[in-house]
Amino acid sequence: MANLTITEVSKKYNIKPDTLRYYERIGLIPKVPRQSNGNRYYNEGLQGWIEMIVCLRHSDVPVEKLVDYAEMLNQGDSTLDAREELLKEQLAELEQRKSNLNRSIKRLKHKISLYDSGEIKKGKSYFEEYKIMAD
Repeated sequence: MANLTITEVSKKYNIKPDTLRYYERIGLIPKVPRQSNGNRYYNEGLQGWIEMIVCLRHSDVPVEKLVDYAEMLNQGDSTLDAREELLKEQLAELEQRKSNLNRSIKRLKHKISLYDSGEIKKGKSYFEEYKIMAD
């Protein structure tokens, strides 16, 4: 993996350059080295960390929690248990969300099948339609 500019990293991870600068400013990303012309360059390690941040942000980990996580990483092995716990909590939250989404998908598919089969017809009241779904 080559060193990338902020524009290249932005495109690679679908994240705005301003967001990358913000993450650096709040300490979520370590100080990014600069070239002689002042442009930031992101080495392999920074790119890997950004990829992890993007992954965690997609799973709705708040920025504040990510900053805590980054600080724990900097503190070293004494925070291993706390870091693991943070990730386990987030995984449990995602699993719950996944379960809720799967239940919603199942209900929507069932409802659509009732329309497709003709079981739900024009003129049927909301409550009659709901009873079909609730069965």
